[in-house]
Amino acid sequence: MFKRTFGTFDATMIVAGSMIGSGIFIVSADIARSVESPLLLMMVWVVTGVLTLIAALSYGELAGMMPHAGGQYVYLREAFGPLPGFLYGWTLFAVIQTGTIAAVAMAFAKFTSVLIPFFSDKNIVFTWRLAPGTWHVTGAHILAIVSIIFLTALNARGVRLGRFIQNIFTSTKVVAVVALALIGIVVGWGSTSFTVNIQSFNSTSFVLTAFVAAMVGSIFSSDAWNNITFIAGEVKEPHKTIPRGLAYGVIIVTVLYLAVNVSYLTLLPVHGVSDGASVIERGISYTTNDRVGTAAAEVMFGGAGAVIMAVLILISTFGCNNGLILSGARAYWAMARDKLFFKGAGDLNKNDVPGKGLWIQAVWASALCLSGSYSDLLDYVVFAVLIFYALTIGGIFRLRFTRPDADRPYKAFGYPWLPLLYIILAVTICIVLLVAKPNYTWPGLMIVAVGLPVYFFWKQKK
Repeated sequence: MFKRTFGTFDATMIVAGSMIGSGIFIVSADIARSVESPLLLMMVWVVTGVLTLIAALSYGELAGMMPHAGGQYVYLREAFGPLPGFLYGWTLFAVIQTGTIAAVAMAFAKFTSVLIPFFSDKNIVFTWRLAPGTWHVTGAHILAIVSIIFLTALNARGVRLGRFIQNIFTSTKVVAVVALALIGIVVGWGSTSFTVNIQSFNSTSFVLTAFVAAMVGSIFSSDAWNNITFIAGEVKEPHKTIPRGLAYGVIIVTVLYLAVNVSYLTLLPVHGVSDGASVIERGISYTTNDRVGTAAAEVMFGGAGAVIMAVLILISTFGCNNGLILSGARAYWAMARDKLFFKGAGDLNKNDVPGKGLWIQAVWASALCLSGSYSDLLDYVVFAVLIFYALTIGGIFRLRFTRPDADRPYKAFGYPWLPLLYIILAVTICIVLLVAKPNYTWPGLMIVAVGLPVYFFWKQKK
């Protein structure tokens, strides 16, 4: 069985490391175009941070009740039955976890190309012709898949190595992001961009649909905090450690994200023009390829800024994917033990980790890299992720009713009002997204719905 080796620091590093990837260095550009206001740009991140913290504090109760490998899958199964649990596990494997791994791996490869041009997504290494179409395999694809295989192989050697990598890379990137934010604020304070943005605070026009649509990017950048629940079977004193890790990790990341965006606002104007000749003229809204972090670094460090940011994102994405790869296989392990996934994923190898589950995850994530559809899939599932989060927090209410005498070493902070507030806000966001971004929300529902026939297939096989 699993060995309990993760302490509070390790749990915090899993939460923070899995959350911080490349999103914080990119998505603020799209948010700025949507809300067109420095105040609302910050409010998007504040609201996202508050929602994420409420959810994390609520999940602590479920983690204390059920300190088993599988986390959110187990919570939904115990609260609502095997079908909702499976639909979450299916979506996790099909898109959420593997799609995120693919997207982070591709970001790792694309920023590596700043240092080594061979790994550019424009460098076609060979063409793969297979009905019904033609696929181009680029240097970025190759490096992304190699990075997934490399991290999977490391984690298959045991949790001690995976934990070590996670702690080192997460600590490094937290320090680096803090330094970036502080330097940016010091350099940009009082600049023309800073003054323009301050003046714009007084001319803010709030539109609910635009604000909610802008939150898609910030929610994605703040996701994966629940990964620590997947490895609950390997956490020491999980009833204490997991709630602490969730709270500490989310607070650290939320403060970092706010500080980084303050740095952006001191260095770059929110408003810009798409054909601007400089990073200042393009502003946050129209930074090249939405790489607002790189634009901010160029203002701070000149020509070396692109290289400095590339190195930071390489550290960030490598550590992020290590946490995602380590954690995800534990959810598939729990599903396999319920005979709702490939049987081999339910076995532990000689190093006491779900080796086959790790490799199944690696194969599918690599396929998503080659498909080129991972970014679209992630846009689709933000909607589904919110639904599952709201449903899981709803499980707290249901279990309080159906299992009133269950041992609850930690109880949801602010129950019932804060968990209820999260459910209301999450459902409201989903309803607005159905209207404002139907091209993203309905496909997300379809991905979940495809899990229905898959579930009955596994049940019949069982």
